[in-house]
Amino acid sequence: MKFVQKEFSCTFEEKKSKFIAYLMPFDMFDVVMKKVKDEHPKARHYVYAYRYLNEFEQIVENSSDDGEPKGTSGKPSLAVLSGAEIINSAVIIVRYFGGIKLGTGGLVRAYGDSVNEVIKIAEFKEYQKLITKILICDYTELSKLEYLLNQENINIKNKEFSTQINITIELTNEQFQVLEMKLSRNIKIREC
Repeated sequence: MKFVQKEFSCTFEEKKSKFIAYLMPFDMFDVVMKKVKDEHPKARHYVYAYRYLNEFEQIVENSSDDGEPKGTSGKPSLAVLSGAEIINSAVIIVRYFGGIKLGTGGLVRAYGDSVNEVIKIAEFKEYQKLITKILICDYTELSKLEYLLNQENINIKNKEFSTQINITIELTNEQFQVLEMKLSRNIKIREC
């Protein structure tokens, strides 16, 4: 499974109808939908589809045909996201009608193709289930610990400085097992 970390867009034309597909991280969906409607006030349809993982690691999916004939736009767009194993992402397709009716089969193909086109240009990151841990260290250990975390490509989410330093990190289980073996005995690990 994979996801995007920023917005991508691509334009696709089919029999004079213009389809502009926007692919974005799921948490940007509402902001991008508002922006797209502001940028394209004369568009006929704002079709969307999204897939994300909820807190129980279950995939939640939804789509909308936004006035297109039922099942001709949202569902095919969702099927492309699903087939490409894309999660935590959303796609919005803006359609300008070109005067030529595409028919139900033509609409299904056009919406599916527009999503495929934006996927081709998008940059994806492989999804990995992340866990959060807190490392507690003395000030004298900080630079060595930060160097180690950097070498292991572990994301530092937060640092809290008091009598000791609490470093909140986000990593995979595999990364944690490797890190645990490399940590100095002076560093304590706390669950989040």
